[in-house]
Amino acid sequence: MMKNENILDMSEKSRLSADITLLMLKGAGYAALFCLSVWLIIAVFALIGNALPDESRDTPDPINRSSLTLPVDMVQVT
Repeated sequence: MMKNENILDMSEKSRLSADITLLMLKGAGYAALFCLSVWLIIAVFALIGNALPDESRDTPDPINRSSLTLPVDMVQVT
């Protein structure tokens, strides 16, 4: 059994550089996978929104918070 597992006969400095490069590429792959999955989720929501009929965009808000008013006796005038 070999004590040295350096089968490519690389120097320590070049092997360290190769290991660091591999780790950076692995991190970049994870970042790309994350960005693509977020983009895919946004694209699915956009497709669902475009599949809805145009009348669904003109309906009033089911919870119209702008029409909420305070009772007169609770309003404190100073």
